[in-house]
Amino acid sequence: MTQTIARAQHEIDATGRAPGRVATEVAMILRGKNKPTFEPHIDAGDFVTVVNASQVLFTGDKLVQKDYYHHTMYPGGLKTKAMKHVFDENPGEVIRKAVYGMLPKNKHRDEMMKRLTIKN
Repeated sequence: MTQTIARAQHEIDATGRAPGRVATEVAMILRGKNKPTFEPHIDAGDFVTVVNASQVLFTGDKLVQKDYYHHTMYPGGLKTKAMKHVFDENPGEVIRKAVYGMLPKNKHRDEMMKRLTIKN
């Protein structure tokens, strides 16, 4: 039995909200958990557009204390970048990284991320 998936378009305003609060809402919609027909093994989420990503509010000292890490896969290749530096370069990247970490770690994650658009 095949069913067609109807994908709606959602727009979320990030003005004055914490990036994690925005990211949880986005992840729920991308995953399709806001629909009554949710099934964990089916990618039935909707399209999401986040606007005003540059106007998110950071609580505490996260902006200067939080770091993002990645490894080059060479010995001693752990690279660190401060959240402030990432936010100054591209404010949407902070939300994108938060959403990416909240989605399930399986083959559906990349397809879900393709349905996310972030406008600064």
